[in-house]
Amino acid sequence: MYIPTKMFLTKGAGVHKDKLASFETALRNAGIEKLNLVFVSSILPPHCKIISRDEGLKLLKPGQIAFCVFARNETNEPNRLISSAIGVAAPKEPDHYGYLSEHHAFGEKAEKAGEYAEDLAATMLATTLGIEFDPDQAWEEREQVYKTSGQIFKTTHICQSAEGNKDGLWTTVIATVILLE
Repeated sequence: MYIPTKMFLTKGAGVHKDKLASFETALRNAGIEKLNLVFVSSILPPHCKIISRDEGLKLLKPGQIAFCVFARNETNEPNRLISSAIGVAAPKEPDHYGYLSEHHAFGEKAEKAGEYAEDLAATMLATTLGIEFDPDQAWEEREQVYKTSGQIFKTTHICQSAEGNKDGLWTTVIATVILLE
């Protein structure tokens, strides 16, 4: 049974005349181009430690199969703002699972897209833990409710945004969580 014990966040952007090459450039920019990525859904395993990108990249080998939660967006429309974000919500109780969320947006700056992904992960965790909250409150208000509940240890996000290349080349943005044994 494979249950990840470590994870790291990374992001990247790429521009190229070919859509696939733009994606490859974004993977290189994120430092994960040498991996065979397997996309999984949004559960942060119990006892999974968040490590730095540099520490995580040192643990990888070319051709390795790596499980990840992955956000990707792309455009060839000049100046179109795109973003991809991953949100993380870790419970205080290490035996409980947390959530990872992905968000892909057009017209959102990195800060807004990143906060949205973080909010999404925290809200999924809060509903699992039975934390009562008003879904119509702003993220900042709900974040305080979640954290003062004493059940959510940490929330964070990573986001990559870019404007579409002015000459119409493909622009790709990615954000991901790589899960490791």
